[in-house]
Amino acid sequence: MSRRRRLAAISTASMVAIAGLGAGTAQAASSPGKDQSVLRILHKMTLEEKVAQLFVLQVYGTSADTTDPAAVAANQKLYGVNNAAQLIDKYHPGGIIYYSVDPPNLASPQQVAHLSNGIQQAAMRQRVPIPMTIVTDQEQGSVVTRVPAPFTQFPGSQALGAGRRPKDAYETSKITGQELRAIGINTDYAPDADVNTNPANPVIGVRSFGSDPQLVSKFVAAEVDGYQAAGVIPTAKHFPGHGDAATDSHTGVPVINHTREQWEKLDMPPFKAAIAHGIDSIMTAHIVVPALDPSGDPATLSKPILTGILRNELHFKGVIATDALGMQGVRDKYGDDRVPVLAIKAGADELEKPPTDAKGNGLFDLQLNSVINAVKGGELTESRIDESVYRLLEVKKKHRLFTNPYVDESKVAQKVGTPAHLATEQRVTDRTITLVKNDALPLKKDGRKVLVTGYGVATTQTLADDIHKRGPATTVYQTGTSPSQATIDQAVAKAKDNDLVVVTTNRAWDVSTESGHNGPGQANLVKALVATGKPVIVAAVRDAYDIGYFPEAKNYLATYGYTPATLESLTKVLFGEISPQGKLPVMVPVAGDPTKTLYPFGTGLTFHKK
Repeated sequence: MSRRRRLAAISTASMVAIAGLGAGTAQAASSPGKDQSVLRILHKMTLEEKVAQLFVLQVYGTSADTTDPAAVAANQKLYGVNNAAQLIDKYHPGGIIYYSVDPPNLASPQQVAHLSNGIQQAAMRQRVPIPMTIVTDQEQGSVVTRVPAPFTQFPGSQALGAGRRPKDAYETSKITGQELRAIGINTDYAPDADVNTNPANPVIGVRSFGSDPQLVSKFVAAEVDGYQAAGVIPTAKHFPGHGDAATDSHTGVPVINHTREQWEKLDMPPFKAAIAHGIDSIMTAHIVVPALDPSGDPATLSKPILTGILRNELHFKGVIATDALGMQGVRDKYGDDRVPVLAIKAGADELEKPPTDAKGNGLFDLQLNSVINAVKGGELTESRIDESVYRLLEVKKKHRLFTNPYVDESKVAQKVGTPAHLATEQRVTDRTITLVKNDALPLKKDGRKVLVTGYGVATTQTLADDIHKRGPATTVYQTGTSPSQATIDQAVAKAKDNDLVVVTTNRAWDVSTESGHNGPGQANLVKALVATGKPVIVAAVRDAYDIGYFPEAKNYLATYGYTPATLESLTKVLFGEISPQGKLPVMVPVAGDPTKTLYPFGTGLTFHKK
């Protein structure tokens, strides 16, 4: 029997089994307004199976039955199993999340489709066959993108915000969803619904559509519609709003000091828009918001925030998913055994990626058993677990995962990275480049010598190649995010041997000298290059705020990313092949003073037609 026929047979047999589940029929009949077929599945499950259904787990390897030594060793350390199939057989979790870390899940589209089918096959052969939520974080752009090329690499949220066309957000999220679905990923932890009001936000930045809640709301709604049109479950994040954080919740506990009125005006609108457009999943933030809950608990563990506001005030009826439980923002106040119990008590349904201990050993067993024991001990009721499991199963049924859990591996190449999708990628990206300051553009296509320097080995080389195609001779000197004085001196020496300098910056505003920060090197590099007297064009390839730290630069563009398509669009603008169309989706402040505006929201120059 062929693999396709075998998968179809498994799916058909599983549906027959589900339809015939008799246990719990009387209970189902006593729950008016509920989907009876979902209730029949729920009531067939043991307590242990129900609790496991709440978890979305990371697993290593490029196939469900991998024997790759590195993947096996990593899985053994997390779960005491070799691969995804064994993980599912042992625990029966509700979901798997894909990553590109080593050893990766994501090597090629065809491989991912095969992995997804293997995972679903393992899930559908269980005693109670339930399809798997297969998820990744594909926000697009250059910051949070898990699935690599040849998957279409669309511009990220803030670039789309600069383009000011919600239709582009709809189209890109629909195509992204179609390509994800083609490789078996049925859930995307996107869009980002945060309003980035803090220019020094260390974790959101360009992942947000911008600093204006109305702009963000329009684009969040458009992306929700696009993903849903593609049959993928979107997840708006990070509730109640991570945009004003000054601390990275991966490593600390951000405190957002918005008043209730400020929160309603700034942070709430995008989530309301997502709910109004029928979103099925919203992710929590590991942030403390005293005005919404004075207890000091992070939102992920806060009943006033998740149940009181999200459920009761905003009337969200879908799945509440936590951000990863290994992040420090949710581990700081309570032990790892308490976190999942408190999250469920607060109102969460889906528990993402349990943590590891200091030696990298998985703590999933600890968290799974802590929830089971909380039910057996009376702290949690089984009916509360049933509420969450019902929501999870209902969403899976709504998106036809029970009837269609598999993908056609033979058709992946026809659906991923197609010429039409790539053309859309470039067309949309062309509309996002923002020209903030101009003294030398557009450039002539001549034989001048151009130094391309600044951030990124691939970024500087790709940009230099794109420029060279237009005529100039190019020299590349990559300086990184924290160039030393010796490196800056080398760049200056090279600049003197060239006619023009193009320098890329990546968070040059991150001038803190604390560990993990970029430091002032990039700003010093730009200042030193400007001081040579050579024409210098600065392209900020991540956050637009960099210009605040080198206002003497006479030419400045914001690209919000550094994908190949973005660098091609940048080059088109540099040489006047297209006019810059982007408008700043954030306010750029004066260096070190976020209360003073250097360039207001909406700034964007263009070229006058001759």
